[in-house]
Amino acid sequence: MAWSLLYGAATAVVPGALMARGMTSRLSSMAPGVSAVSFMSWELVKIGVSVAMLAFAGRVVQPLVWPALLVGLVVCIKVYWVALLWRRAK
Repeated sequence: MAWSLLYGAATAVVPGALMARGMTSRLSSMAPGVSAVSFMSWELVKIGVSVAMLAFAGRVVQPLVWPALLVGLVVCIKVYWVALLWRRAK
């Protein structure tokens, strides 16, 4: 069950880190139009990687416990709100 939980967390963290890395490249900060296209492209990559990770979850994690995977995914997604509120409180 722990591996399912960790894989669910990775399903939120890995695509987010990939998008953050792509958005900090020199190309994505050249011009406003290029930045907008870059943002949309990296968001599409993020969604694609997330869906692919969920599709291959049954092959990667054995035995897979879907409720644990979904709990890990939801908790990691909700941490963004906690970080936003924590940053605002300072």
